[in-house]
Amino acid sequence: MEDDDGEPPLAVAINETLDPQTHQNEDELPPVGVTVITGYLGAGKSTLVNYILNGQHGKKIAVILNEFGEEIGVERAMINEGEGGALVEEWVELANGCICCTVKHSLVQALEQLVQRKERLDHILLETTGLANPAPLASILWLDDQLEAAVKLDSIITVVDAKNLRFQLKKHEDSSTFPEAFLQIAFADVVILNKVDLVSPDSLEELEKEIISINSLANIVHSVRCQVDISIVLNCRAYEGSHAAHMEQLLEENKSLTTEDLHDSGVRTICISDSQPLDLDKVRLWLEEILWDKKYDMDVYRCKGVLSVVNSDELHTVQAVREIYEIVPARKWRSGEKQTNKIVFIGRSLNEDILMDCLRACTSTTC
Repeated sequence: MEDDDGEPPLAVAINETLDPQTHQNEDELPPVGVTVITGYLGAGKSTLVNYILNGQHGKKIAVILNEFGEEIGVERAMINEGEGGALVEEWVELANGCICCTVKHSLVQALEQLVQRKERLDHILLETTGLANPAPLASILWLDDQLEAAVKLDSIITVVDAKNLRFQLKKHEDSSTFPEAFLQIAFADVVILNKVDLVSPDSLEELEKEIISINSLANIVHSVRCQVDISIVLNCRAYEGSHAAHMEQLLEENKSLTTEDLHDSGVRTICISDSQPLDLDKVRLWLEEILWDKKYDMDVYRCKGVLSVVNSDELHTVQAVREIYEIVPARKWRSGEKQTNKIVFIGRSLNEDILMDCLRACTSTTC
């Protein structure tokens, strides 16, 4: 059994910050990517972090061990308490150039301190502890104005235990609470299916089907003791709207992304498409109705899509995490490429017919 409860290493304070006079072009540097690592206790989150920290990959990676705890909550954890606040941090610089720290209160302040260090970081990993749902954290790292540091949300990685995942997914049958495992998979960009050596090939195939039924967009990676190619974890650019590569699968005509709910939980993926150019104002109004007002009683966790916009020769991408969404132009439509709209919704109680009718109502020819 992998120990996912290991204590962080003893640490010393690091106070090195950037000297503004010696780093005048800081604003020109690209933001540092932040990867959120989530998963059930014992799935292997700490094993993944330790594997990266001990790797000889030549990258300067900071790992934040996020000791929020349920009694603190994500709202308080997001508040920058300032110089007079009760911020408590421990830092340690490792031999391979990586940095490890624990954060008890202000994640925002910790991130700002990290990116202000003299030696620029290549990436930041954030291991969540005590937070079942990564959505509030992802929303703040993605588009929230509170975070002024030069960082960006790169991806959400969910580590799942191949031996115990089926039990974790079925917990809702004997409980009135919604199991954490559904949310963690639903919000994931990458699912690391860990401890695959402990299950049979047939069981592994069934587990993959269950994961796909919840989130058919996630990249599923098999691992033993979370030993994975580091390129799978870093620089996914999953939330970079202008980076259309991660949306290309939506344009594959032969790929079905709509899934059926295998667990009677109501969580599933629905993919809708239509070829008529859309009116962006109508699309925004529609998204705000279902994301903000919960119209039609649908609970949307994630949304990803490509849009063909009226009077535009650019492919637009749309993304949403809970109530926050973004629509941006990504690239020019290629010569001979079929201009189409394809949107994937992941959530509970989704109604495919209603979503399809709403999409068609967003065309420029409708009232």
